[in-house]
Amino acid sequence: MVLSLDRLNKIRSIDTVANTMVAEAGCILGNLRRAAEEKHRLLPLSLAAEDSCQIGGNLATNAGGVNVVRYGMARELVLGIEAVLPNGEIYHGLRTLRKDNTGYDLKQLFIGSEGTLGVITAAALRLYARNDARCVVLAAVEDPASALKLFEFLFGVCGGRLQAFEYFTGACVDLVLEQVDGVQDPFPQRYPGYVLVELADTVDIEALNSQVEVAIGGSLEQGLCVDAVVSTSLAQLQSLWRLREEISEAQRADGPHLKHDVSIPIERIPDFMLAMETKLHKMEAGVRPYIFGHFGDGNLHYNVSRPVGADKSWSTTAGKALTTEVLNEVLRFGGSISAEHGIGQLKREDFLETKDPLELRLMLEIKKVFDPASIMNPGKLL
Repeated sequence: MVLSLDRLNKIRSIDTVANTMVAEAGCILGNLRRAAEEKHRLLPLSLAAEDSCQIGGNLATNAGGVNVVRYGMARELVLGIEAVLPNGEIYHGLRTLRKDNTGYDLKQLFIGSEGTLGVITAAALRLYARNDARCVVLAAVEDPASALKLFEFLFGVCGGRLQAFEYFTGACVDLVLEQVDGVQDPFPQRYPGYVLVELADTVDIEALNSQVEVAIGGSLEQGLCVDAVVSTSLAQLQSLWRLREEISEAQRADGPHLKHDVSIPIERIPDFMLAMETKLHKMEAGVRPYIFGHFGDGNLHYNVSRPVGADKSWSTTAGKALTTEVLNEVLRFGGSISAEHGIGQLKREDFLETKDPLELRLMLEIKKVFDPASIMNPGKLL
């Protein structure tokens, strides 16, 4: 049986005093963000798919997105949950309290559970002050180590205004320019890597731009980046974001590929990328890694495309060994095999093999308490 929550699409309340929103699970994320903006508030959760994904699914998978550096993942934005349990009972946890220290935080069990404990039907969400002043910087860097130093510098200079810190390679830019219409390269030459930084605040844009000028000037002087462009209009801001957001679509147009949504301790990302590149090309010459992601929160999308001219079945024939190597290296560096995309079916065996036995046993026991007949989303996660 497939359950659709499309018609559970009402916003039950928006409170601009307590800064909360109560929304049903079928609400489109983009619609919720726009509703908050109309009340001069911000719902920080932002994904490339926000105009099609639903908030219930976002919470069931603990979605990440581009603003995690500043606001955290989906679970950090939830004050309360309403859910239907497998036995038909309703969990009435739809509270908007900021403080409720009365035992176990049961709502957090549903967030990221991938529908295996119950069906989220509504959520109470945190809202923030709307950031009308926004500025995007695209900085060219020599290598991931430079990107790491740039992140540390900008975090120190810009503090809480740092909203997104994205990284992608020069190969990603080449692929986007090749596969996607209407995208332009703002630089006259290709660089090894790029960092897209968004800063935002409630202050006027002139004050924000002044801080950006100081920050980027300092970055260039210290050699943390080799070139940079700064958005001066909303159109330019959106154009710079397209270079990052269209990478997945460009890779899809290029053909079958392997996707790895992983997280690494931020300070170890450069070493991981260097070690992984060496191993990858030893395994199969000609493979094309396209590496991008939310560098500022440690989340990399380490995707690998087939060698030029290879058969389209490559991802299924050679893919298993390559994926195993990538995930093993992630674990060796103290990372996670899934940063924001969950486990589902594709990563279930890897999850069962690599998860700490005690953690796995506790998860299975929680599953039995909520769903003893195992009728909720069978075959997923556990």
